[in-house]
Amino acid sequence: QVQLVESGGGWVQPGGSLRLSCAASGITFSRYTMNWYRQAPGKERELVASIASAGVSTNYVGSVKGRFTILRDRTKNTVYLQMNSLKPEDTGVYYCNAERNTVLIWGQGTQVTVSS
Repeated sequence: QVQLVESGGGWVQPGGSLRLSCAASGITFSRYTMNWYRQAPGKERELVASIASAGVSTNYVGSVKGRFTILRDRTKNTVYLQMNSLKPEDTGVYYCNAERNTVLIWGQGTQVTVSS
């Protein structure tokens, strides 16, 4: 069964940190580009970070550069999003995505709330 399961979301105060995890099953993990998207209330879903299948090339949306880090662990078929110096505008549902050619696989999402 093809599945992406996110975890690690929650509530944090501004300036705090969270680490999101996304465990993949049912796919050849090493062949997929892995992405993290987020969707804030009333806004469109946006791509936050990507890591290529080889695990070397990464990309980030400008608003998170220097604060977020995407990593992948092939031994665990898991991709992580380390989020530091969180801001209220980082609040939203974070979705893991596996991408290969025309194939897109989505997780169920995990809520991140940044507020005081």
